Amino acid sequence: MATAYESFRNIMYLTGQHPVIPDDPFLTISITHVVLAFMPSGIFNEEHPDPAWPLFMSVGDVRSRFQQPEVINGLSGATTASSRPETKVMVAIGGWGDTEGFAVAARDPSTRRRFAENVAAMVRVTGADGVDIDWEYPGGNGEDYKQTPNAEKAWEAAAYPQLLAALRAALGPSKTISAAVPGIPRDIALAFTAATVPAVMRSVDFLNVMTYDLMNRRDAATKHHAGVAGSLEALEAYLAAGAPAARLNLGFAFYVKYFRVPRGACDAVGAGSGSNAATLPSGLGCPTGPMEDLATGADLGRTGGFSYHDGIPADVEESFRRALTEGTYDESGGGYYYLDDNPDGEGKGNDSLFWTFETEDAIFKKYTHIVTQKALGGVFAWGLGEDAPSFRHLRKLSESAERTRQERLLIHLMVKDEL
Repeated sequence: MATAYESFRNIMYLTGQHPVIPDDPFLTISITHVVLAFMPSGIFNEEHPDPAWPLFMSVGDVRSRFQQPEVINGLSGATTASSRPETKVMVAIGGWGDTEGFAVAARDPSTRRRFAENVAAMVRVTGADGVDIDWEYPGGNGEDYKQTPNAEKAWEAAAYPQLLAALRAALGPSKTISAAVPGIPRDIALAFTAATVPAVMRSVDFLNVMTYDLMNRRDAATKHHAGVAGSLEALEAYLAAGAPAARLNLGFAFYVKYFRVPRGACDAVGAGSGSNAATLPSGLGCPTGPMEDLATGADLGRTGGFSYHDGIPADVEESFRRALTEGTYDESGGGYYYLDDNPDGEGKGNDSLFWTFETEDAIFKKYTHIVTQKALGGVFAWGLGEDAPSFRHLRKLSESAERTRQERLLIHLMVKDEL
């Protein structure tokens, strides 16, 4: 684990669905960690896993795309090769829907040891600099929450830090261990409390707080999926539970989300009904109606999303164009949104379309309100290739991260000179 001065972190998940890396060296040089997502958790429980540990892109290939020492001195300020560490390449294990492998691994000391030793073998063979544990979520509320009640997973809250401790023992102090952790209060409360977070922090280098998808199909009213207020609430929960600010990273979303809501659902809210109607801007706090099957949790097809790399789905293209030009930034909640009352054309359909996503301006404001004011240790985004081909959102986030990195480096050097 890192103990000395560490540069401000600018972490990017690189996914198998969008394995795109920008060619611009002034973008790649600002990225401190690349996290390859995902390897399934279950393979690390096997007695004889594939010794090659195949990835969708090798660690070496990724590393070669981020080694450009000739451009380092071209950046502004006091940036030098000695002040900027090489980009670390990590491997993410798990992801949404991948819970069973972690539950098997965490069950007892022997299963934890086998899992950890296999992870250590994977790190050695692939040459990775560390791992990111993406268990969504210890204690329940995962994709299978209707099939397996949270009460049956309560034991995972105590087992989770024990699994991380086994990983640290197997990997040793020099490898990086991070964990992707929930950003919604109902998910945080299951396993990330004052009783568990200090133990978690003894094993990990930092936490990636997933301050996106804060609205999903389990919600009943419209809200920002990556807004400032919701993100700040998440960060404060981890701080209150004992996580140091310097070891928390704030999450950003390089993709768009939308939700279908019954047309007219916002009328009552706008008219002043409801406990918070007077304080919510128009379009927020509108009842959505069920968005998942109440018995199985299955998606009812009333939500959607896309990355910038994928392009806009044809059935919502016109509506999204309007969202880009007619949307509003909500200063109170800290998020960009748009409610389209006629997404299917005038007089057609029965739904409005609620859009929520992070614009470049929203990224800057979220960064300033939270990272700067809370003195966090870093940022991350899902995901790097999702922002291709323009990489506009990456550029905006990296500009802020680079300023913070240089400011903190300057302070560190000044203090060092005084000692």
